[in-house]
Amino acid sequence: MGVFENLNDNKLITHLNSCVHCGLCAESCVFYLATGDDRLIPARKVDIVGSVYRRYHTWSGRLIPGLTGARDLDDNTAAEMVDLLFGACSMCGRCTLHCSIGVDIPYLVRTGRTMLSNMGMVPASLQSTVDTAISSGNNMGIPKEEFIDTLRWLEEDLKEELGDDSVRIPLDAPGKDILYTLNPREPKFFPLSISAMAKIFHLCGASWTLSSRMYDVTNYAYYSGNPEESSVIAARLEDEMKILGAKRCVLAECGHGSRAFRWEGPNYLSHSFDFEVITSVELIDQYLKSGLIKPDKTKNTQRVTLHDPCNLVRSGGIIQQQRDILNQACETFIEMNPHGIDNLCCGGGGGQLAMSEYNDRRMKVGKIKTDQIKATGAEIVVTPCHNCVDQLLQICIANKVNVQIKTIAEIVADAL
Repeated sequence: MGVFENLNDNKLITHLNSCVHCGLCAESCVFYLATGDDRLIPARKVDIVGSVYRRYHTWSGRLIPGLTGARDLDDNTAAEMVDLLFGACSMCGRCTLHCSIGVDIPYLVRTGRTMLSNMGMVPASLQSTVDTAISSGNNMGIPKEEFIDTLRWLEEDLKEELGDDSVRIPLDAPGKDILYTLNPREPKFFPLSISAMAKIFHLCGASWTLSSRMYDVTNYAYYSGNPEESSVIAARLEDEMKILGAKRCVLAECGHGSRAFRWEGPNYLSHSFDFEVITSVELIDQYLKSGLIKPDKTKNTQRVTLHDPCNLVRSGGIIQQQRDILNQACETFIEMNPHGIDNLCCGGGGGQLAMSEYNDRRMKVGKIKTDQIKATGAEIVVTPCHNCVDQLLQICIANKVNVQIKTIAEIVADAL
């Protein structure tokens, strides 16, 4: 209930009271489209958060709750909130895009998640991911020695590939232009993504380093709704930038990680960063446009489509860069329908991939995305987000869609 204590929060109060129940958000939501369950319509999620607000913070809700739709925050209401706000929403923002009056529904869902976090009701698997990041420095609990060993063999392989003994994957190097981050899924499951970006950095002559102490671009506390834990994770990356004296923080291909640090981080920490923060997608686009790298698109002859990560595109405004990259790095690029800011969520965001409690629902939602992919006839799906990579791999296997899933860095590295 602490989230409602500051009744001067005009944004919160305005959006809580603005929904006109027009229904446009229903056809925007992949959870509703996949299940046909009216409970999962985004407006219902707004209603349940608003009903608790009205019960405790309006005179009508206190006096005549039954007439105003006000609800006590009892066990039944809390359990329903967990199911709707955690288990049936990726906070993708497509509903807000189509809302007739622009209600920020993901913001209200995150507000409801914060209420549940304050009550200790975050789904156990999601909270476990946050706890691991807080205790170990990365959300997969990868030991430092294992991480370093992975980088060393990747470095040796890259030397052999390029026939160049000067290739380095620098670690903890001070005074570099770039501190590069990773999604821990990369060293754990997708190490070739690291090699791809290292290859690009090497061929560009970039001044860069990784950190053995803090390299995790993700911040799952953004999804759990816990601002205190979110700020701890954001502060660690800011501190590492200062320790190493890097000028730019380059965020790996991770939609929510980019949003949580670049845009939400200053809010969590109550100050602006004194260094530049950009995504690797923007950096690769800069490298291409400056002529530092010149991909040969004939090395990527298969039909390629693009999945737009919600947090990177709808919420981050990075829309054209990846398209410019793909048009230079592959022979045949075809868009999904819809795409760009109207793209359909893959179903893996909002912490869904971390919440095993809702796997069946997540996989059902993913069928919409695989139908999109099949309609393009693509052989490769590129997406600049490792959460999306993981979800796309799972749903394509489940729905027997025979495609490769690659990151932007990988498709560019293939063409160099």
